[in-house]
Amino acid sequence: MALFRRSKYIKVNVSKKKDMPGGLWTKCNDCGEIIYNKKLEENLFVCPKCNFHFTIGIKQRVNSLLDKNSFKEFYGDLRTLDPLNFKGPKAYLDKLAYDQKLTSLSEAAVVGEGSINKKKAAFAFTDSRFIMGSMGSVVGEKITRIIESATQARLPLIIVSGSGGGARMYEGLISLMQMAKTSAALARHAKEGCLYISVLTNPTMAGVLASFSSLGDIIIAEPRALIGFTGPRVIEQTIRQKLPKGFQRSEFLLEHGLIDMIVHRKELRDNIFRLLDYLS
Repeated sequence: MALFRRSKYIKVNVSKKKDMPGGLWTKCNDCGEIIYNKKLEENLFVCPKCNFHFTIGIKQRVNSLLDKNSFKEFYGDLRTLDPLNFKGPKAYLDKLAYDQKLTSLSEAAVVGEGSINKKKAAFAFTDSRFIMGSMGSVVGEKITRIIESATQARLPLIIVSGSGGGARMYEGLISLMQMAKTSAALARHAKEGCLYISVLTNPTMAGVLASFSSLGDIIIAEPRALIGFTGPRVIEQTIRQKLPKGFQRSEFLLEHGLIDMIVHRKELRDNIFRLLDYLS
């Protein structure tokens, strides 16, 4: 008998499949592999299939590079003001408050001193999750102060950059001044014969690259990191030409002599220690 002519329908009990708990898996942005989060964390947030390097925060950077409990933060009490009283679609102070809550950071940069295999050094980290790691007055001031502190103590300096925002235009000319200020501090550091290692992560762009990030005695980049002043799409639209394959990626820059090394995140600590041991 046809189903819809039946006077009664058979009731079938279908048990619902238990929902998978959220937050256990992450999809790789490059190859699409589904990765168990614990495995991803153990692999320093690098895809085990294609070696795609996920964006990580400052806390993970410190834990992966420095000796345990060796990092001492400096100048953490500095706070950003709103010199232009910037409103726009979202007020600057509101954006700061949102990113502070999102990242648990007061600003896009954290600086201080620590050690790698008991080799003492000064460190600075920028976090692309905080207004794209852009450099405003406080970021520039923190980085300048740690450079000056390293110069005075004759310590090697390591800056790990992750900035897709360059100079922070919410602060106008004040943000652009930080490019010259950080560069001048690095010139004094170099004059004293102190070592500076710059580590570029995905992305490192614009005013940050055009200042302290590109001035290292040794410039290291993570694999396939986007590194440049202006994004590839903007350049293509401006010059109306197709850019070479891999343009502005770490591998392209290494081939053309703009960086010195490409180092996998799992090997970064050991490589930096060898440089410190040999050069400082």
